[in-house]
Parts: sequence; C-alpha cells; structure tokens
Amino acid sequence: MPYVLGIDIGSTNTAATVARRQGATWNRPEGVPLDAGSVIVPSVLHLARDGSLTVGEPGIDDGARTARGFVRRVGDDVPLMLAGEACPPQTLTAVLTSWVVERVRDREGEPAQAVVLSHPAGWGRHRRELLHAALREFGLGHVTLLPRTVTVAESHAARGFPGSAAVVYALGGNTFEAALVRRTPRGTYETFGFPQGLEWIGGADFDEALAEHVRTALTGDLGGTAPRQAHDTLRGLLPGCERAKRELTVGTQTDVLLTLPSGPARVPVSRVQFEDMIRPAVQATIDLLLRTVHSGGLAPAQLDGVLLAGGSTRIPLVAELLAAALPIPVEMEPDPQLTAATGAALAACQMVSPRPRREGRDDRPAPVGTAGRVGAPAGAPRHRPDHRNGVGSEPPPRPPVRFAPLELPKASRLALARRRGGRG
Repeated sequence: MPYVLGIDIGSTNTAATVARRQGATWNRPEGVPLDAGSVIVPSVLHLARDGSLTVGEPGIDDGARTARGFVRRVGDDVPLMLAGEACPPQTLTAVLTSWVVERVRDREGEPAQAVVLSHPAGWGRHRRELLHAALREFGLGHVTLLPRTVTVAESHAARGFPGSAAVVYALGGNTFEAALVRRTPRGTYETFGFPQGLEWIGGADFDEALAEHVRTALTGDLGGTAPRQAHDTLRGLLPGCERAKRELTVGTQTDVLLTLPSGPARVPVSRVQFEDMIRPAVQATIDLLLRTVHSGGLAPAQLDGVLLAGGSTRIPLVAELLAAALPIPVEMEPDPQLTAATGAALAACQMVSPRPRREGRDDRPAPVGTAGRVGAPAGAPRHRPDHRNGVGSEPPPRPPVRFAPLELPKASRLALARRRGGRG
C-alpha cells in the first residue's frame, strides 16, 4: 500500500511514523516499530570493532565508539570522534536517517512516496545544506527538511487545533525549543519571529535531579560500601529514576528501587518533591517561551494556543506553569513523543496530494491572532483578542489543558555497516 514517512531525530530519541493512502485520502499517521517493537529508538550510533554500525544503546560501551547528540552538533566545525576518527555530525545524522528509511522500507515492502525529516527550528540555510549534502551521499536527496516546530503544528492541526497562530513548546530528553508558527492560506504552517532554545534542559536533567535526591537519601546506607560496589549499585540509578518520573506523571507517589549490598532498598518520592526539584528548570523554559512570543511583537493573548511536543511535556508541572503564564489554551496530544514525527508524515501527505489553494486568497501569511481554519467546527468557542491597540483585551479565565483524544573513516566500513543494518 502506498505510504509516506515522517522522521523526527531528536537529541535523545528517534521516532518515525507512516501514513498510508486509502483511496483518495490518507490514514492518520501511526508509529513504526523501529527496535524490539518500540516506536522510539535512542538516537545513538555505535561502531563495533568488526566495522558494523548499530543503532541504539550498546550492551557494552567503552565510550570511544559511541556517538550521541550529533543532531544538535550539525554545523559545528569540530567533528565528533568515533573509534578515534573524525566524523562530521551531519554524516552521522544521515546514517541514522538512512537506517530508519531502510528499516521502514523493509517493513512496508516498498519505498515511501515522500519522506520528511524534522530539524531544530533555529537551523539556518547553512545547517540545512550540510544535512542535505550528507543525505544525498546516502541516496536520500529526495528527503524534505522541515523545522520541528512546523511539524508539531501540523500534527496538532490534524487533531483539530483550529487556531491560526500559536507558540510551540517542545521539551525533549536533553533540549528545549520554542517558536512561533502561523497558518498560511494553503493550510500549511510556517515559523516567524525568532525561534529560541536551551541545550541544557530536558528529561535527562530531571532524571539526574531525582538521582541526586536518591543519592542523598542513601548516603548512610552506602557509607561503609567499597567504592566499586557503590558504583555498581548506583549504575542502575538513572533508569530507575526515569521509571519513577514516568510514574509521577499519573500518580502522586512512587518509589525508586535499588539493590544495595545489604539488600533491596526503596527511596520514596512524591510528585510534590519531584516538582520542587525541577521547578527552576521548567520555569526557565516558560520564561524563554514568553521571550519567544515577545520577539514576534506579540502579547500571549494574541495567540490561539500553546502546542506541546516531547516526552517531557507529560510532566504535570509543565502544563501547570504554562497555564499560569499564558491566558490561552495548552494543547497536548496522547503521545507527545510522536507529535513531531506525526506532523512530518502529514506534511509528506501534502507533498504527494497538495491541499487546494483557498479561493480569493493571496499568498500572504495568515493574520496573526485570529482563530479558524479550513474544516474548523463552525461556532467553536474561541477567545478573540482585541487587536486595535496591538495588545489583547482583559484576558479571560485561564483555560484547562486540552489533551487531544561523519564522514565515516572508510567508505568500505560504511558500506559494510549499511549492509549489516541496525540492531535487531
């Protein structure tokens, strides 16, 4: 069955979705299992000693043969070192993209009709051209690049977000980015203003904050433990903290479980405690989001919503602080980790089957701050701010959050790695 492919390679994880053609229409994109049945795979490449290249966290990692965080390094003149040799980050990104494309092609039995790959919203022409050139070396010159914040908006719009202008809040494993988006007369989205981001805030930092709390709580229990034993004991701490973080998104209390030399140990943690640990970091993202809005010459009330993406947006404190800071709806999809990839697949659908241009409209951007879109429910209650003075009128009560139901060292080594494929 004909299909299109959307890919989101984040600093921590990679996701892919496909939309399949059914008659004259496209089905809603769905996640593609990339590794062991999971639709999420770590954005990690490991070069084994036999020259094979695998995707995902290696079982045994000496550090020198594993590359992480290479997407955000695209455009950096300093290459990453992999097995002692210099690898441009755009080549590593192209390697991972090729792995995803081939994995999906093997699963579907045919190539995708179109492929869209998201990228950080702050990228300029130079970074995009570097990645395009690297993709062409892998036979992927047909891949279209779109800002991640645009693909996020596309996904929300397909689920019923009726606004014309919004701000995207994307909080992932290691990074945060914010950008203003607006709908064009063709029904697609574009960024405007000045996209901004932070590369030191994300879900991994929240895990580390919780791990530090556990280490403090276990100081007495580990006081008489040999350093090597203590290291082995705490090696599994971060995965346990990540699990606890997920549990606290739906519950108010959980335990971080560890096995000490003296036996099993439980460190209780409440949602209130966890939110106190991460509140300053989350507040920093809210402050940057507001600066992003103001950079476009707007007040928050002139926007139609905040569009969330990234697994870390599941943390209730994120929506709470956003609702307190902006008098507009906060929109979250059922699986925010797939939002950017879903929007990329939807954009690919439009490439194959373009939306008709709306009659009587020119190609100027849609006006900022007005609600409504093609197919939006008639009479849907929306706050329409007063733009006569360039600012919103008295803000309405804050609405609730709405949850929508390398140039690698040797060409022969690279060829060998591609033939052997990825993990699993």
